[in-house]
Amino acid sequence: MLALVFTQQGVIQNLLPYQTAHTVEVTQFQQPKLDAKGSPLIGKDGKPVMVDSQTRQQTLPMGPVASQEAIKMLGTNGGGFFNANSAHPFENPTPLSNLLQELAIFLIPAALCLVFGRMVGDRRQGWAILAAMLLMFATAVVVETGAEQAGIPQLSAMGVDQQASSMQAGGNMEGKESRFGIIDTSLFTVITTAASCGGVVAMHDSLTPVGGLVPTFLMQLGEVVFGGVGSGLYGMLVFAILAVFIAGLMVGRTPEYLGKKIETYEMKMTAITILVTPILVLVLTAIAVSLDAGKAGIANPGAHGFSEILYAFTSAANNNGSAFAGLSANTPFYNIMTAIAMFFGRFLMIVPILAIAGSLSAKKRLAVTSGTLPTHGPLFVVLLIGTVLLVGALNYVPALALGPVVEHLQMVSGH
Repeated sequence: MLALVFTQQGVIQNLLPYQTAHTVEVTQFQQPKLDAKGSPLIGKDGKPVMVDSQTRQQTLPMGPVASQEAIKMLGTNGGGFFNANSAHPFENPTPLSNLLQELAIFLIPAALCLVFGRMVGDRRQGWAILAAMLLMFATAVVVETGAEQAGIPQLSAMGVDQQASSMQAGGNMEGKESRFGIIDTSLFTVITTAASCGGVVAMHDSLTPVGGLVPTFLMQLGEVVFGGVGSGLYGMLVFAILAVFIAGLMVGRTPEYLGKKIETYEMKMTAITILVTPILVLVLTAIAVSLDAGKAGIANPGAHGFSEILYAFTSAANNNGSAFAGLSANTPFYNIMTAIAMFFGRFLMIVPILAIAGSLSAKKRLAVTSGTLPTHGPLFVVLLIGTVLLVGALNYVPALALGPVVEHLQMVSGH
């Protein structure tokens, strides 16, 4: 159904080879001069000799894009048909198609919260999980939009007009699709990194420091703000178990969740689950910045270069797929290291989560008493959000301080 709607909006869907179109205007460009063997001719300066050329032809890519786009978004995969991903007009031609793609990413993860409430026999439990996700998501959108709309201070100092008006979107438009502007781009950026989807409408490497910090941090939380299809829900439930454990320590009672006692075994498995991806991300990032093979991929030295490496392993270990594309990651070193992050980030978490599920399912349900912590009201929602943010902050704040935080301070200070 979604593929049909995409097709109606103008997303291409065919099995044709690439098409050649004849343009009205002549396109002027330069290309390397070739020698008799067809190899680029190198000048005395060591650079290819360029010659002027022109053409009246344009190559248009074809393919079954609409069907793949529906799979990409509903399955929170993110692998775009074109290199520009959802910024490409053949893949995302209209504001409506853009909105539908954003909704498709969250559709199943959000619905599973309500499914969870039905399965445990208390819909309020599902609504509480959904409310916690929604509040964190809305906050991230506000911060992301504000950071990008504020623009770059150095450009303002040079007299560049970055104010939003009826004639321009304003703000930091570098790397963004002009059809969508700041607000739609910021919304898409938060959605795709809150969920485990790597689809993008902008180059995340061109975001402001705080604008890059938000998607990085959303992934580092374990992508539990809606998250992937199924993975977001069980990730948030792990934090819910941790939250009731903390609450139990505060009031001196054995913690319970959904009528099941949370004991030593569950907390050991919870700790393992929460620590898997931070260990992978931080250790592999440290290795990359320590070895020449890792530093060779950095195109932007300094704090931003560190942010690129941190983002790469954060995205790989947390099953996202987006990237700070300034990092040259297509090397043996990064191919192997990110493969390690993806493999263990996906599969090492499965064992402790299944262990928690098996342990809880074997326990008898306890009766609700006056001392039972309600896990469906506003108090629990606040406690759950605090637990998610606190654990995320403790794990990653030192690394974020070396990357986007330092970069932001450099930007505002003009250095």
